[in-house]
Formats: sequence, structure tokens, C-alpha cells
Amino acid sequence: MRGISFAFLLSGTIAVLIGMAWGIQMSASADHTLSPAHAHLNLLGWVSFAIYGFYYHLVPAATASRLAWAHFGVALLGLVVIVPGIAMAVTGAGETLAKIGSMLSILSALMFLIVLWRSRAVP
Repeated sequence: MRGISFAFLLSGTIAVLIGMAWGIQMSASADHTLSPAHAHLNLLGWVSFAIYGFYYHLVPAATASRLAWAHFGVALLGLVVIVPGIAMAVTGAGETLAKIGSMLSILSALMFLIVLWRSRAVP
């Protein structure tokens, strides 16, 4: 596995490892205040990135345009902005980063929809 598939799966694996360690820390401290940020790290970072990575691996035609790498960049930026943004929102430090990260994450999903549509098998 190479290219964008590897990039998505590597990033997703790093995200889930951080998410698991964070979950253990929350459990050990009995402070689950930041669980919404932890959940988004695992869901967006691990689940979505794994789905994207496996799709790009299984459908090499989907990697043919620059949109695929742009999708990776926007998805990664969305993840690294939304997680601390949610933590800030939960602790009352402002919602701006959470909102920006949310917009980037939905843009990433829209970009994947376009990639998916463009790479569909034509009968």
C-alpha cells in the first residue's frame, strides 16, 4: 500500500492510538469532561480515515486527480482543528476552532463524495 491510501491509514492509526491513550487517561482520572473531543478524534480520525484509505486502495482510479490529495489535506486539517476546538468549546474557551474544524470536516466529506462520484464504475 502506498500513496494516499497509506497516508490516510497512517494518519488514522496515529489518531486512534492518541484517542485510546486519551481514553485511558480520562478513565484513570475519572474526568470525562473532554469525551466529546475524544469521540471525534476516534470517529473522524480512525473510522473516517480508514474508510477513505481503504476506498482509495480498492479503487485506484479514485486517486487519479489532484482532488484526492486535496481531500486528504482538508480531512487532516479538519481533524487537527476540530478536536482541540471541541475541547475548547467544552471547557468554555470558545467555539471558533470547533466551528472551523466542523466546516473543514464537512468539506472533506463533500470532496470524498465528488471523488466517489467521479470514480464510479460506468456500465
